[in-house]
Amino acid sequence: MKTRAAVLYQLDAPAPYAESKPLKITEVSLDAPGPGEVLIKMQAAGLCHSDLSVINGNRPRPVPMALGHEASGRVLEVGSGVTDLKPGDLVVLVFVPSCGHCLPCMEGRPALCEPGAEANGKGTLLSGGQRIHDAHGHHVHHHVGVSAFAEHAVVSRNSCVKIEADIDPVEAALFGCAVLTGVGAAINTARVQAGTTAAVFGLGGVGLCAMLGALASGAREVIAVDLHDSKLEVAKSLGATAVFNARDPDLVDKIKSLTRGGVDFSFEMAGSTHAMEAAYRVTRRGGTTVTAGLPHPDAKWNLQQLSLVAEERTVKGSYIGSCVPMRDIPRYIGLYQAGKLPIDKLMGQRLTLEEVNLGFDRLHAGESLRDVIVFPQ
Repeated sequence: MKTRAAVLYQLDAPAPYAESKPLKITEVSLDAPGPGEVLIKMQAAGLCHSDLSVINGNRPRPVPMALGHEASGRVLEVGSGVTDLKPGDLVVLVFVPSCGHCLPCMEGRPALCEPGAEANGKGTLLSGGQRIHDAHGHHVHHHVGVSAFAEHAVVSRNSCVKIEADIDPVEAALFGCAVLTGVGAAINTARVQAGTTAAVFGLGGVGLCAMLGALASGAREVIAVDLHDSKLEVAKSLGATAVFNARDPDLVDKIKSLTRGGVDFSFEMAGSTHAMEAAYRVTRRGGTTVTAGLPHPDAKWNLQQLSLVAEERTVKGSYIGSCVPMRDIPRYIGLYQAGKLPIDKLMGQRLTLEEVNLGFDRLHAGESLRDVIVFPQ
């Protein structure tokens, strides 16, 4: 079939993206779904820093590539062997397809699926297949098995989580990345406990979701840190007990003073080594520092090994919130519907596919919450 997609042909285009237009809205050919695959009609796709990191070259990927990874869609057609999905089903797409058979999958850690990571790095589906072609018949790579900035996509069945709940499909899209990653970092990776304290550095969609996850876990103090005062106002409206601008030269001392020595859990969600250093410094003795930020592969930060040992610190990475998507997405939707995770308040502008480059200018400038491309139905 023919469909339209936002295709990246070259990395590291200069901003403003509305002028350089790194993403070209292109008609592509889409193969029918193969065995274990599903044809999806997109409902909505969120704009995430992980997409921006591919555009600006911080996370190099093979090009040309149809970008987008945080999305919801309706099933149009299923390939052979897919028996638990049918046309019309609403699904949230997950950006690591898990095989279920490698060691991480068998250990209950599908976010670390080895074949899934290999396929994502090569720009293929989990099967190794490529279903997108340009006008000349050449392959267009899949972005982490999803390629959501498109009217239609073929994905692995293992990239889909069926949604039974009655939820706006546009809001459902956020559960595929921002919610899964941020809330999961608090609940699964850090295991925030009731009565503890937390700080979140970086208040994009993932950071705000980490803050909501800490609050939903019962943290009594949750401190929010960002470069933009507008984001701090949003954090306060969502329940942050204190906010600080990251440019404050006394930031670390102020947080340690406020929390009488530091927080139990600190989250770095900005993809910045400066933020990571600050997050580690405000973590108390015996506390845990978690990062889900994705800086450039060459980025490094200096860790004081003595404090790691003498203060029994823990530093943890969190990928997709250490989640089991089939388990956690329905749980988090349930928390949202119960009023425990006000994800709807994170929604930014609703954009058309043609406005995708403008949306990434807003994201690059730190002006947006979670802007979403909404597809006509």
